[in-house]
Amino acid sequence: MSLQDDLSAVRRHLDELTRKVETLERQAGRQQPAGARPAAPPDPSRMVTVPDTPYDSTLWTDTDDEGLGARDRRAP
Repeated sequence: MSLQDDLSAVRRHLDELTRKVETLERQAGRQQPAGARPAAPPDPSRMVTVPDTPYDSTLWTDTDDEGLGARDRRAP
């Protein structure tokens, strides 16, 4: 097979894959599992606000760097 034949085959396969994915998306949009209910909106009273301020560096005192080992030892 020539390079042009290979590229044409890849284009055909990609077009076929695209059509099949679109078909599956349409089918999935119409079908809903038995007993499925629409998702309820989140309850604002249960949400936690995370501040943008940096954490206190003393929180990390005496910790090891994950994956790097202890500070006073060399990695293997």
